[in-house]
Amino acid sequence: MKAIVQDTYGSTDVLELREFERPGIAVDEVLVRVRAAGVDRGVWHLMTGLPYPVRLAGYGFRAPKTSVPGSDLAGIVEAVGNAVTRFQPGDEVFGIGKGAFAEYAPALESKLASKPANLTFEHAATVPVSGLTALQGLRDHGRVEQGQKVLIIGASGGVGTFAVQLAKAFDAEVTGVCSTAKVDMVRTIGADHVIDYTREDFASGGQRFDMILDIGGNAPLSRLRRALAPKGTLVIVGGETGGRWLGGYDRQLRAVLLSRFVGQDLRTFICSENADDLLVLKEFIEAGEITPVVDRAYLLREAAQAIGYLEQGHARGKVVITV
Repeated sequence: MKAIVQDTYGSTDVLELREFERPGIAVDEVLVRVRAAGVDRGVWHLMTGLPYPVRLAGYGFRAPKTSVPGSDLAGIVEAVGNAVTRFQPGDEVFGIGKGAFAEYAPALESKLASKPANLTFEHAATVPVSGLTALQGLRDHGRVEQGQKVLIIGASGGVGTFAVQLAKAFDAEVTGVCSTAKVDMVRTIGADHVIDYTREDFASGGQRFDMILDIGGNAPLSRLRRALAPKGTLVIVGGETGGRWLGGYDRQLRAVLLSRFVGQDLRTFICSENADDLLVLKEFIEAGEITPVVDRAYLLREAAQAIGYLEQGHARGKVVITV
């Protein structure tokens, strides 16, 4: 099969399109004929091996243990393990696999769901990690409620575009923060208010939010807390500073520690990859309450360009690879 392969950590020039051995599957896995694969910031981290704790998390210290990158996928079931009961060959699925930048990829049954009927494979492949992160950040960790004022920092990105739509589905009043070029798009997907961070400081207007979802931002905790209600909840999803050791994640650690001493609830989390929440997202999508925002699609051989485009920070919504 054809696959994007990397033998070492580095920039996009470590990626090569090669013939690669078709993967086998365990008894609880499904072999998916990949039709499309999503590109997210996690792909960049695993490609570069940065920040360094990524390598200590079991992905390989000197070189990546998994040669084929990519996790988000949508495609057709090719084969199933002996313990798999929910799928059979020919089923259309989406979810999280191993080595999705390839013609075939294995995936645990517990991380797959039937593809939403109203989505193409390309749109379905953009949902899993970003959609799960947005859902769990708002519902489980932010505990968003009807009528609450919610601020979403990074509203135009992969997670942010799902978060805006989900917060509206939860009947919150949503304010999105993004750059000038993306204001109209964020408003189009449902934000009640949009702040252009190049012209306005979200923390300087005197408004307090019941919940803030900070996606990949780098605002100091003091500034975030000024915009947060006295008993509000701040959920930090990511932080990108380019540091090789912590890469901005020290801000999340400081938030959790500070939360013990203040009235505000400051927290972070790691996304749980599970089929139950994929089915929740599927229901929202088929009901028309969520529509994936896809900026650009690339061919498999153009995977390096896809990751490079995402790294530039210009993407509106998601980037996808068609296999």
